[in-house]
Amino acid sequence: MDSLFQLAADPTAWAALATLVVMEVVLGIDNLIFISILTNKLPPELQSRARRIGIGLALILRLALLGTVAWIVHLTEPVFEVFGKGFSWRDLILIAGGLFLLWKATKEIHHSVDPSPEEKPVGRAAIGFGAAIGQILILDLVFSIDSIITAVGMTEHVPIMVIAVVTAVTVMLIAADPLSRFIAANPTVVMLALGFLIMIGMTLLAEGFGAHVPKGYIYTAMAFSAGVEGLNMLARRRRRARSSTGTN
Repeated sequence: MDSLFQLAADPTAWAALATLVVMEVVLGIDNLIFISILTNKLPPELQSRARRIGIGLALILRLALLGTVAWIVHLTEPVFEVFGKGFSWRDLILIAGGLFLLWKATKEIHHSVDPSPEEKPVGRAAIGFGAAIGQILILDLVFSIDSIITAVGMTEHVPIMVIAVVTAVTVMLIAADPLSRFIAANPTVVMLALGFLIMIGMTLLAEGFGAHVPKGYIYTAMAFSAGVEGLNMLARRRRRARSSTGTN
């Protein structure tokens, strides 16, 4: 308890907490986009429940991994080499997660661009509830390991990591339903979000093969693309408003 009071009185600890909270929230955006796209394929009555379960699993995984910080640190140690390049368990997990994201996003883009005639009618599940939770769990694991390794690299105090993780997941929980409704109501945003997932998948692959990609570049590109799409949506809305006024 004394150590917690000392930590609370340390300005450096507060600065580390603020920085880590921001980092964890930003890293959670990737996870949230995937959850939103996937759960929107479920029947309306199951979507919110699936999002809560998916985000709850993300919190459980992150807290469980925080309890094994010493083991997590060892995930970055090489376990084998190929042509002189060492690969750790973290690298293998990032590569597997990147390939999964690329496959899933490419498949969703294909269905959007060239839907099959025998597709199920709108309103019916395009994916089973269990399958959706299983896929969310896979990406939760990948993003959780990346998130905790980032946290370990920024601070050595587990209470700070716990507070940052709980705060980030709480933000995800609050933003999940509004983000999913926004994506469902704007088809062009769905394609943009799938493009983000491909970019995130490629980043995970690059990180897994040892090529460090600064996260700032990735999120700046995502913010710029989202800003351009926002201007397009505003332009479309104004054109519709002018055309309806002209008709009247």
